[in-house]
Amino acid sequence: MSEFVGRQWHDMGGQDAGPVVNEDHDFAFWEKRVDALMVIASGTGRFSVDQLRRVLEDMGESAFETMSYYERWIAAINRVLIESGIYTTEELARKLSDVRARGTTYGDCCQSETG
Repeated sequence: MSEFVGRQWHDMGGQDAGPVVNEDHDFAFWEKRVDALMVIASGTGRFSVDQLRRVLEDMGESAFETMSYYERWIAAINRVLIESGIYTTEELARKLSDVRARGTTYGDCCQSETG
């Protein structure tokens, strides 16, 4: 059996990643919802951290260079839920169509001034 030696693209352990910016920032309403979805779905046993990690790593380097943190998370959550049979890609497409039809201001009424 051969053993892989070296680094995968996502393995940054020990490498200089530059300065860490410790500034608070406001999260967009959809980002808060992605976070809540992850907590609820994982907390109810819909998926595991290991499943999400596999999907995130399978996305490849270009996803990490072109997608935001929460864009990657929602893509990973959807993929795991589809793989688990929670819903189908067709069901997701129908729901996304419904959401797009609501317009770009949907949810604005539900946000407080503090987020």
